[in-house]
This record gives sequence, C-alpha cells and structure tokens, in this order.
Amino acid sequence: MTLVVLVVAALGAGALVLVSARASLTGDPTALAKVGLPLGGGTIESVTVVTGPHSKRIPVYVSGTQIWPRGLVLAHRQVTIDVVIKRPGWIAWLAGKTERLRLTMYTPSTRLRSHYLTLAPGAPLKLSFFSPVRVVAYGPPGQLRRHLLGAPESEVTLDRAAPAGTIEVAAAPRTWEVSPAALVSWFPAGAATAAVASPAPGSSILPGTPITLTFSKPVARALGSSRPPVSPITPGTWHPVNAHTIVFRPMGYGYGLGQTVTVGLPSGVRLVGGLPRWTVPNGSTARLQQLLALLGYLPLDFHYKGRGVARTAQAEEAAAIRPPSGTFVWRYGNVPAALHSMWAPGVSGTMTRGAVMAFENDNGITPDGVAGPTVWKALLAAILAGHRSTFGYTFVMVSEGSPESLALWHNGQSLFSVPVNTGIPSAPTATGTYPVYEHISSGTMSGTNPDGSHYSDPGIPWISYFNGGDALHGFYRAQYGFPQSLGCVEMTVSDAARVWPYTPVGTLVNVA
Repeated sequence: MTLVVLVVAALGAGALVLVSARASLTGDPTALAKVGLPLGGGTIESVTVVTGPHSKRIPVYVSGTQIWPRGLVLAHRQVTIDVVIKRPGWIAWLAGKTERLRLTMYTPSTRLRSHYLTLAPGAPLKLSFFSPVRVVAYGPPGQLRRHLLGAPESEVTLDRAAPAGTIEVAAAPRTWEVSPAALVSWFPAGAATAAVASPAPGSSILPGTPITLTFSKPVARALGSSRPPVSPITPGTWHPVNAHTIVFRPMGYGYGLGQTVTVGLPSGVRLVGGLPRWTVPNGSTARLQQLLALLGYLPLDFHYKGRGVARTAQAEEAAAIRPPSGTFVWRYGNVPAALHSMWAPGVSGTMTRGAVMAFENDNGITPDGVAGPTVWKALLAAILAGHRSTFGYTFVMVSEGSPESLALWHNGQSLFSVPVNTGIPSAPTATGTYPVYEHISSGTMSGTNPDGSHYSDPGIPWISYFNGGDALHGFYRAQYGFPQSLGCVEMTVSDAARVWPYTPVGTLVNVA
C-alpha cells in the first residue's frame, strides 16, 4: 500500500512539473503580445510575426517578455505570432528542450460613436469612441497630424476654428497602431439643415477639384432625390459618400480655367462658412505663350525642360496654372528689330495679344485678344489634338520716312516693299504697333474730314483694320509715298491685293 502511494505521488509530481514547464502567449494591454515563461525560467529564442494572406512579416523586438512592433501596424489587422521558448536544463530532460507557441489575433481597434455633431456656440469639438484610444490623428482631409495621448481616453476634446467644418480622424487603442481615417463633421445648433463644404467656400480650386457637401441631416431628407446644379455647366456626376455626404467629381476639362464655380443649394439648406462659390484661376501668361508658340502663332518655338506635359485635359489645365520649365527660341534668323524688341517671356504685350487674336479668329471666337475661359479651353483642345497653325507669321513695317513705304516680312523672309500714303498732319496715322482686328476684302469706309464734313467711300478693297479706323487698304491716288490719307495706310489696289493675304486678324502692324 505504501508503494502504491509513493507511485501515485511521484506521478502527480511529474504531472505538476510538466504543467509548470509550459509557457504561454497572450495579448497585452500595451504591447502586441506577451510571453509567460515556464516555472523555473526559460528564454525566448525566436519570435516571428506575420500578417495578411501572403504572410507578410512584421518586424518586432522583445522587451522583457513583451513583443513590440518596430513600426506602425494597422488596427484590426489579423496577425499570427510564433514564439520558440528554450526551457531550462533541469526540466528539459522531462518536457523537451524547446516549446513552440502560436497566437492568432486581431490588433485592437475602435470606432467613433458619431460622425455628425451639433455644437452650441463656443463649445469644443468632442470625439467619443466605443473604447479607449492612445493615439489620435486629425486634420483637414489629407493633412492628418498624429497625437499621442498620455493615457487611454474614450473622449478626446479638440479645438475648432469655425462654427462648422469637416475633418478627418484616425484613432487607435495602441501607440504602435495606425487606422484608416474617417470624416467627422460638425454643425451649429439651431439650423434646420446645415451643410459644410470641402474645399472651403470661397477658396481657389483646380478645374478638376471634387466638391464635397456634408449635411447635418441625411442627404435624402436635405435634398430629396434631386442634386444641386453646378455652374458653369460641367461634365461630371454627384456620387454618394455616405448617408450624409455627396461629392461632385468633374470630368474632362472640368469647370474650366478662369471660372467662378457655384453650387445651387435649396432655400432650406444653409452652407456654413460662406456662399457655395469657388474660383478657378486663369491660365498664366507664361503658359499662354508656350501654347501659342507650340501651335505656331508666335515667331518662336518652345522647348520643354524634361518630359513636358502629359497629353490629358487634366495635365494641360494644371500646366496652365503652374507652367513647366522650358526655353523659347526664335524660329527665324533675321527677325526685324522692332519685332524682336517686343518679346518678353511671361509678360503680356502686343505680340502675345496679336497671337491670341489670330488663334481666336482661326477657331471661330470673337478676336478680342483676351485669353478667357473659352480661349483657354480651345487652346487646350488644339494642343491635345495637334491642330497647329499652317499660316506662318507676318510682321508689317510702315515707314513714315520719305518716301513712305510698307515692308512685309513673312516666315523669316522680306517678301516685298511697296510705296504707301499715311495720314496728313491734321489726321495722322498713329505710330506704334497694333494687331489687325478686322480683315475684309471690300467695305465702305466713312468718317469725318478735317473740315467737319462727312465722307462715305464704298467699295474700298483689301482692308485690314489695325487701330480704330486706321487700316491697310487699296486706294486710287495719282501718286504714293507721302502723307495723303486721313490716318489709313493707302497703297495701290494691286499692291494691296498682294499685302492682304498676308495680313489676317492678329497680324502686327508697326508704324514708325
């Protein structure tokens, strides 16, 4: 009987030794996991942590018995932890030299209790979470700043600079975690239906910038089945983001350059922070000149520094606002001095205005020389389609010397010079450089003589108006080469017929 008792006692002691020789692997309130070493000690020989369907390894380190990630890990991410424990020698003979442990778990996560808050005047912005967090990142969309809390908190108070707004928030229970951002919007108390917009009302946007509207009530209650109209009429669609938020995504050329964009909200909806209005900058003078050169409307070529601009509407619009680097090079070797002196990269002037007028005239746009939204859209369409001007470049030089003459320079060649008549002293031809603004083969010219009487001359041939009533045209005179006109540049009908095809709208006429 005594022997039996001794055997039973020995077996019980062995079982106790085996149980106490086992290590444990569990989650940890601060670290990723922790190891419970066996009775009598032991050492952690290796730790491997993987995540995802392809077992991507997560770098970790061991501090005491805690396992910590070396970098940031996504919250609510499944991880598998494998640990090898080396047992002390005195128990290794019974339980084995090593023990392998495995733990599969999800990294901790939390959620906001509410994404839409109504706040009293002056009240702080309080974010409430379903479980305590140790790290909160927040800020304007795409500009989150990470903040570590001194202790776990279920409610975090933030300052707010506006009575309404939208921010992104990403919070996690552990300092080594990162979580996806969620939108939080707040509205002033008392408003029947309030809305906030991103980008902020009144700000400058790009032609393709999406506009997001978030309402204090569900969209179905705030707008019904309709969606706000966007002006100017823009290709694009309103998309639902969630029950409270919709976003307008422009397509193609979007709103266009130099536009004021408005969104029409119902009378029962108040946009907090300003009117639902945004501005798109006009294209820069530097890019305007680059495009005009690339399309053949300037006597210069433009060469990009680097790869240039992608052939998409969005890339071209972005380049219009922020022009790429490059170099202008004169296309011809014998550029007239008067024309050469007018060129100033990045500075609008008569040469650029004339080139814009030429482009407008070729594209069915009233030639006023102003690069507004319609002109920019046509320019970008032309550059994308490769529609380059085939006319070339003309510069007309009128000399009021004795004898008076007109010299025509086209595509690097001085084609001809003809005698002309300019204005008499009481009705002189203004000196300077002017772009042709009207180009007709025949017309009636009328006005007032120096003595106050009126004239009306029908059938004047080959007219190119360049400054008010001053024009290049044909006119029958007994002789040419000295002042005889009332401000126009007259020449023989046959000479005018030679000049006229080279002086379409936009051609520069220099009188000196």
